[in-house]
Amino acid sequence: MELFAEGLRRALALLLAGDPEVLSIAALSLRVAVVATGLACLVGVPIGFLVGTTQFWGRRAAITALNTMLAFPTVVVGVLVWGLLARSGPFGGAGLLYTWWAIVLAEVILAAPIAAALTAAAVQGVDPRVRRTALTLGAGPWLVHWTVAREARFALFGAVVVAFGRVIAEVGAAMIVGGNIRHQTRTLTTAVALSTSQGDFALAIALGLVLLALALTVNVLLHLFQGRGDAGRA
Repeated sequence: MELFAEGLRRALALLLAGDPEVLSIAALSLRVAVVATGLACLVGVPIGFLVGTTQFWGRRAAITALNTMLAFPTVVVGVLVWGLLARSGPFGGAGLLYTWWAIVLAEVILAAPIAAALTAAAVQGVDPRVRRTALTLGAGPWLVHWTVAREARFALFGAVVVAFGRVIAEVGAAMIVGGNIRHQTRTLTTAVALSTSQGDFALAIALGLVLLALALTVNVLLHLFQGRGDAGRA
């Protein structure tokens, strides 16, 4: 307990002093998380919308596949992406391995199924009468989809938040494809792992506090968004 208390005191000192190392790692992590979450939702949300609103052969298998990919091991994704981006791999010439873009690619593969599965569940939970009413009023396909999305907007926003949480807290794939290079690919999670292994408990706690602060901020924004939506409907 004494070790933890001392580490916490030093961590607060680092944070209050605006330690450049901590700020640099946090900025890179936030950049990776925002880009990866955006790309993952750009891919996953339309797929989830298609699966959730369209009847087609193999739909049940598609839903099962999406749900299975939610538990895909992060280190396996890291190894697969490493194999693709390595010099002897099919995309080795792009020179992306051990860059923050390699981390983004791995995180997109991990987060896109989350966005897709939660989007499918969200639109499936919308009252069928909403869709039928829109069709009865002469709405076209795009307007019908927009109406369904509007009804499910809180659940869809929740899907984005969960995808962001998956990205910001991931460590295995980021370590493998990023290499944990200082000032280039060192994220909050990989830095926490490295600091702990090196015995720098204070820095590990400081970075952990920043990570928790980012997660808390995202959840507060979600609740504010939901509160405004409830007030608007009232």
